[in-house]
Amino acid sequence: MRYDIKDIKLAKLGKLRIEWAERNMPVLRLIRDRFKRVKPLKGVRISACLHVTTETANLVDTLVAGGAKVAVCASNPLSTQDDVAASLVKDLRAPTFSIKGESNRVYYQHIMSALDFEPHITMDDGADLVSTMLSKKKRLLSKVIGGTEETTTGVIRLRSMEKHGVLRYPLISVNDSKTKHFFDNRYGTGQSTIDGILRATNTLLAGSKMVVAGYGWCGRGLATRAKGMGADVIVTEVDPLKAIEAAMDGFRVMPMAQAAREGDVFCTVTGDVNVIRPEHFRVMKDNAVVCNSGHFNVEIDIPGLEKMARRKRQIREFVTEYTLPKGRRINLLADGRLVNLSAAEGHPACVMDMSFANQALAAEYLVNHGAKLENRVYPVPEKIDSEIARLKLKSLGTKIDRLTPEQKEYLAAWELGT
Repeated sequence: MRYDIKDIKLAKLGKLRIEWAERNMPVLRLIRDRFKRVKPLKGVRISACLHVTTETANLVDTLVAGGAKVAVCASNPLSTQDDVAASLVKDLRAPTFSIKGESNRVYYQHIMSALDFEPHITMDDGADLVSTMLSKKKRLLSKVIGGTEETTTGVIRLRSMEKHGVLRYPLISVNDSKTKHFFDNRYGTGQSTIDGILRATNTLLAGSKMVVAGYGWCGRGLATRAKGMGADVIVTEVDPLKAIEAAMDGFRVMPMAQAAREGDVFCTVTGDVNVIRPEHFRVMKDNAVVCNSGHFNVEIDIPGLEKMARRKRQIREFVTEYTLPKGRRINLLADGRLVNLSAAEGHPACVMDMSFANQALAAEYLVNHGAKLENRVYPVPEKIDSEIARLKLKSLGTKIDRLTPEQKEYLAAWELGT
């Protein structure tokens, strides 16, 4: 079995951490139990370009239980948990190509290695697997029945591929599942991003001014959590509807040019490029903290910051201090990568439980229905979304009401009025 990881001797620690995460992933456990019995993925090869974390390992375990053979590579050079990568290889026998801190060159070598597995299904976190296959591994396309995508950024890329007619197989947008983005993006990103900021800086959010760029579900979660910790939260937006929501949710809303003068901590969660640029760096306070929790490290204009700086140094493990001409310092966290996964452990397992349940059931759906699908981006079928919500409630021991026959009739009728 081919693999490229930091140290196989880390597997014992990784296995223990994977088991700890599993305790908080009851939905995936229920799916895994069924997969063990019916083997819906028997003989299916899956290449997964995901964050190599304890939660991802539990997804791989579920897929393997269903009969699949799974190869794994990292979807971000800084998000890998090396002990988990070791356990994937040793305990799950999954070819894994992932080392925390790997160079950009090695990152793409690892993607190529995962694609050498000749997958029937791809699982992406940012669409790098799909784009690499389309540009460099087209010969593999004939074997692919479909794929999944878990991030907003990746879905944007895939829809662009669909629009330009270059998408060559059907993709399911796990990111748009209600049981994913309402919980993973909002609660997961909100908590884990703050966790990453605090681990990297040991700063106090209470009383500070925090600028959240973007008020999608990730931005909403982050802004809410920061406000709960006592921060004065400022939101920047380009969408007038989202800006109104932010204002009515009690946040100050203003352009980044204005917010840059006020903020102590800045975090981008937009999925777009160069949200914070040199004109913003020039007016920031001394010792401002800047980070990103969007998928790619393009939301902060790091090359622009490099050109402005007189010098830079690594002042803490995940903090690079840039000193500008007049002596002001800008602190960039985790090289502009996902701060929640680079400087912390990512989303809590109980949130990823539903996200990865979507991945597992989407894979099963592709096996059963992929041949009938067009080369488009599809939503997660509503039946799967509802089943995951049902399983989550069951795991929590929570019961809900059911419509009475009379209520069903009323909702289906048009004749009844005032």
